[in-house]
Amino acid sequence: MGEPDGSVRSDAVRGFAPRTVVITGATSGIGLATAVALRPRVETLVLVGRDPAQLAAVSRSLSSGESGAAIRTHVADLARIADVRRLAAELAAAYPTIDVLVNNAGAYFAQRERTAEGIERTWALNVLAPYLLTRLLHGPLRAAAPSRVVNVASAAHVGAKLDFEDLEAAGRYSGFRTYGRSKLALILLTHEFARRWSEDRIAVNALHPGFVRTRFAHDNRGVTALAIRALAGAFGISPRRGAVTSVHVAASPQVEGTSGAYFVRGRAVRSSAVSYDGAAAARLWRVCAERVGLPDAE
Repeated sequence: MGEPDGSVRSDAVRGFAPRTVVITGATSGIGLATAVALRPRVETLVLVGRDPAQLAAVSRSLSSGESGAAIRTHVADLARIADVRRLAAELAAAYPTIDVLVNNAGAYFAQRERTAEGIERTWALNVLAPYLLTRLLHGPLRAAAPSRVVNVASAAHVGAKLDFEDLEAAGRYSGFRTYGRSKLALILLTHEFARRWSEDRIAVNALHPGFVRTRFAHDNRGVTALAIRALAGAFGISPRRGAVTSVHVAASPQVEGTSGAYFVRGRAVRSSAVSYDGAAAARLWRVCAERVGLPDAE
């Protein structure tokens, strides 16, 4: 039976204690803060980033000092489908069971650009990457059940609507509108994953971390990017505070049995009305499956 916030509860989940946690986008900002907070609470912390030097530095920092999780690192540019596939194969081989996957990596792009594989960058990184990585890690997640997938979305999804005829914004491009649509898509996929994987005892939830003071939009030009940076500098919360909800959804006993929910400040709340469109979620799943070369079903 559905909860008021749209989540689905399962009484089969009890005493969740994660051992192996994978975090993407883990070298800075919310991802790094999430890793720091989870380090004392898990056995193996797996950090994914695209910069080998930054990953090595973070690994050294987290490995020093007091005892905590064993730190493992994997390099991947998640905007590239080929890299996501390679990463997933590496993770599945190295970690037969994965208790938590935190899909944290994401970005805003002021100008429309395509990846080397011909995919619009926002769509590739914010939507296709977490979708593909999550699906390819179904085996290790199911083997660890009860397990969790945490999708870092955004309140920017509010007011957004998907255009299924132009999901990759080939028409008139707006960086912020495209970003908002990508986060709406991630929440729709969260609901579809929760529906499809309910029998596997894999909880899939999304969250809004807050308006966080990170390097978000720092590599972009344009009025909107400048405004975002200025507002974040003046009013943004710290990455440590921004990671609180990610950590809560990843490891808190209070989240036991909740799947398909959207969390803000540690509480499950309603996301936008259009994010509960089941037909749109199912259609988006099929579109993403085709784009990344996977079958519709598991």
